[in-house]
Amino acid sequence: MLPFISKHSSLLLMLAAIIGFLFPTASQAFFPILPFILFFLMLFTLLGIKQAALLRQLATLKVWGYALFHAIGLSIISCTIAYLFGASQALLLAISAVSATGSLFATPAIARSIGLDTLNAMAMTIASTLLMPAILYVNLLLIEGNEFSLDMQSYFVRLTIFIAGPMLLSALCHRYVNPDYLHRVHTKLAQFTILLVFAFPFGLVGEFREMFNISALVGLQYLAMGIAICTLFFIAGYFCYRSTGIDNALLAAITAANRNVLLTFTVAGSYLGPEYLALMGAIQLPTYTLPLIVKFIAPRLHQGRLQINQ
Repeated sequence: MLPFISKHSSLLLMLAAIIGFLFPTASQAFFPILPFILFFLMLFTLLGIKQAALLRQLATLKVWGYALFHAIGLSIISCTIAYLFGASQALLLAISAVSATGSLFATPAIARSIGLDTLNAMAMTIASTLLMPAILYVNLLLIEGNEFSLDMQSYFVRLTIFIAGPMLLSALCHRYVNPDYLHRVHTKLAQFTILLVFAFPFGLVGEFREMFNISALVGLQYLAMGIAICTLFFIAGYFCYRSTGIDNALLAAITAANRNVLLTFTVAGSYLGPEYLALMGAIQLPTYTLPLIVKFIAPRLHQGRLQINQ
């Protein structure tokens, strides 16, 4: 069963979002346990990565260059487009918050499921998450002036729990557990990791369904915006990094489109307003459709590159 799930994980991720939308009560009931699932997802992923290698990767300019593109570059692009299309201040605020958001903590597991570099995905995820509060602060300052506050205490508590905690536990395991035994254990755990990822599209889409129940038209409008934002981030990431190779470009694209909107909501609180909550749910389906798209287009892009080289 697990090999089947792993093989078809890209399709199942999309289906998890659809099922959560169809059964909003179950989705909303699942929502409170997502932070606990997030912790174990990070831990299981980190067990397969040597911490020294991760820290070396985090120390590279290319990782922080990506983080700046992820937060600043895409904030400028998306907010400019939204402004030109006449978005309200509240909607512009929501889009700027999504643009500042770091990549999903599930991104390394998703990268593994579609054959991309897990180590680089983890480094890019951590860097974009660390950069998020500063960019979010600037974005909100430019749009709202001084009439807001960020819950930095909650943010650093969550950073400690969900990043520093798993990194420390993983480092202790690599230090004190026999490498061969740890490798065997991780090989087994890796089969379950993708199951944990399914929880996020399923658990985050329930609130979005409530909007559809109130107004299908408004729900469709936000879904269209969610698709547009994810598509914009994906295309921008791919073309900005295409010169570094197809796999690197696809990794940048999917990391740029994956957004940890739940963490951003925790940091900024209810100040972000109902527009952000609606957008948070609306991007779940397009976000978790992207791995299926990447799995489909990756071999074709590689084949096209080979034909050009020949």
